Amino acid sequence: MGWWHIGTDSLAGSRFVLSPLAETIAALKTLHAAAGGHPGERAWLAAHLPAYRERLAAHPPDALLVRAALGPAWNADFLTPTPLGEREQSFEEEVAAVRDAEPADAVPQLEVSIGGPVPEPLRSAPDLPHRMAEVLEWVWRETVRPDWPRRRRVLEADVTARTALLGRGGWAAALDALCPGKLRWLGDGRLQVNSRDLPPRSVGGGRLLFVPVTFTKGWVSWEGSERYAVVYPCAGALADVSAAGAPEALAALLGRGRAGVLVRLETPTSTSQLVALTGQGLGSVGRHLKVLLDAGLVWRRRAGRSVLYDRTEAGTVLVRAASAEA
Repeated sequence: MGWWHIGTDSLAGSRFVLSPLAETIAALKTLHAAAGGHPGERAWLAAHLPAYRERLAAHPPDALLVRAALGPAWNADFLTPTPLGEREQSFEEEVAAVRDAEPADAVPQLEVSIGGPVPEPLRSAPDLPHRMAEVLEWVWRETVRPDWPRRRRVLEADVTARTALLGRGGWAAALDALCPGKLRWLGDGRLQVNSRDLPPRSVGGGRLLFVPVTFTKGWVSWEGSERYAVVYPCAGALADVSAAGAPEALAALLGRGRAGVLVRLETPTSTSQLVALTGQGLGSVGRHLKVLLDAGLVWRRRAGRSVLYDRTEAGTVLVRAASAEA
């Protein structure tokens, strides 16, 4: 398995960051795989996959480049630059790191992602990073940017939930929950980042970043010994950007709007985040939360300047029973 040895300073200084470029790369990986991991992702694919395939059909070198850069075991490094982490950057600022990558390094990196020789059309291409940046700009413009404000709120909700979990259970609990089955805290400063047989890496004084995406495709990256990033998929209902409805039995019992609020309280979430996740108005969400709170199905607590709501054990049992019945 691949694991990182994380120094105390790096862990203490780690942080969650949002990245429009990471969201766009995850979108590209999903389009390339042509398979969705949840209903929201599959609906998004149905809407955008035909146009993406037309785009690649019109530019065959781009299709070849995407297949090479998204290898079976690794991504080409110039495709997945590590975020700076100092502040949230715009997509335009982040994609410049792809465009400005050293062209001479592109083919050796593709050899790693492919796991073998790079096809001749790519070997003789003049500027592969620039071409990849153009592909990412298309994916951002046509498939991600129109829905970015909502996606951004979903990502913020996930970060809030992770931060609350960190406060309750410490780093071991927070890291184990990021990507169950792939990411795991092993103790003694060791973080398993994937299941592949790779040599360990030392994350000494470098900055450690955790980057959520709404798609189910994640990866790791690093920039020398300065910055390391774990890109992970949002958990549970937060990842479903289609705002899929609650089970019919639960909707019949509580009402569709109230059931939708309860279903999305899989992790601690604020009222404003529930508005973004459910598409309901602030007043409606507030009324639903009061009824659920009075019924003992949810609880609330303050985390900094936010008030977070979460399901009680009774609320969780009710949602699971309705989901199993469905």
